[in-house]
Amino acid sequence: MEKPITIRHEDLSLAATIHYPNLDGACPEKKMPLVVICHGFIGSRIGVDRLFLLASRILARKGYLVIRFDYAGCGESDGIYGEHGLDSMIAQTRSVLDYGLGLDCVDPLRVTLLGHSLGGAVALLTGTKDRRVKSLALWSPVAYPFNDIVKIVGREVYDETVKKGSADYHGYPLKPEFFESLQQHQPFQEARKFQGDVFIAHGTSDDVIPTDYSFLLEKTFWLRGESRCDKNILFQADHTYSRGEHKAELYQSTTEWLASHEKRQQDWQHWSI
Repeated sequence: MEKPITIRHEDLSLAATIHYPNLDGACPEKKMPLVVICHGFIGSRIGVDRLFLLASRILARKGYLVIRFDYAGCGESDGIYGEHGLDSMIAQTRSVLDYGLGLDCVDPLRVTLLGHSLGGAVALLTGTKDRRVKSLALWSPVAYPFNDIVKIVGREVYDETVKKGSADYHGYPLKPEFFESLQQHQPFQEARKFQGDVFIAHGTSDDVIPTDYSFLLEKTFWLRGESRCDKNILFQADHTYSRGEHKAELYQSTTEWLASHEKRQQDWQHWSI
């Protein structure tokens, strides 16, 4: 079962969809793991070619309660995207976590943020600040927010925001404050602060975010000395995994990793007892 919901964040209404593993939406006796999906730059909770919609349905069939939502100014949510920077996106994600963890049927020890592109950076940065996040699944994650987004929009758009105070990018008015917020965060430097397990997926034909980022992130995560980091590099997959075969591999590798992560956690708990 899936249904639209509205999540409050400060004075904004964030549009979201919740996916229940069972058909009637009732909370089962056994608490369920939670996955919150964070979309990328000027994206939506549906995703390019329904990337997040399909992922949510697959995860729900695997027993996860899934919440996918639109960041402020995107999709059906309130707000103006270019006025809400990276700090706001992190705060919005935490508001969605508040909602999810407020449900009686959610297991607070099994909470995963799944982020794509800029959403991957937001998921990572949220995880370093919020200990309720137990694991991360990062798809084609942004590693240098300012440089990566300026590359996407073009230097002329960024220069226009600086000179005129605003610039239009595909109908989204971007402001200097938005880019300033991107400059204030370095996911590579923050990565070591996250204490949970991590899964990274990236396509070799990604011409938006370099695949090398994921190799470097993996090394950074392993330097923590605790917790795991695993990755899947998808041959010839593009940034949004537009081919059906690449989506299928992405979903399968992600769900298999989540299942193995849960088993490791259960084994560790039994060993600790």
